[in-house]
Amino acid sequence: MSAQTYLAYDYPLLSVFWSILLFFLWIMWFVLLFRVVVDIFRDDELSGWAKAGWLAFTVLLPFLGVFVYVIARGKNMGRREIAQARAQQEAFDAHIREAAGAKGGPSSIDELAKLSEIRARGDITDEEFRRAKELVLTGHGPAEHAGSTARTPGH
Repeated sequence: MSAQTYLAYDYPLLSVFWSILLFFLWIMWFVLLFRVVVDIFRDDELSGWAKAGWLAFTVLLPFLGVFVYVIARGKNMGRREIAQARAQQEAFDAHIREAAGAKGGPSSIDELAKLSEIRARGDITDEEFRRAKELVLTGHGPAEHAGSTARTPGH
């Protein structure tokens, strides 16, 4: 029984809070370090030598380098991050529009609905509807091809 055992009350509550605070401050510093390094590479206004200088400064003297960078160039870090986020959002929106087929023209569903309305009015025959539907579904032409075969009322 000579071995000493430590119980929870041997480590005071204030020491627990202090340890947690230091742990989170350490994590926050690493997050700031990585954001600074990413910002160095993201900035198009910096020349290659300036990027190398800032990177060397932040790697060789990390605490001083990060704090000097944040003081000297921190004002525009947020602007560069917002600009990059907007560019990514615009690229994503463009990709979604392209994938959805909203390229400015009517979709094949819209064209088929118009063809169905034209056929229901009796402006085209079932055979003309079938040919126009095949053109729309194969992507070889919009519903305007059906309009060229459509008969005007009274003819």
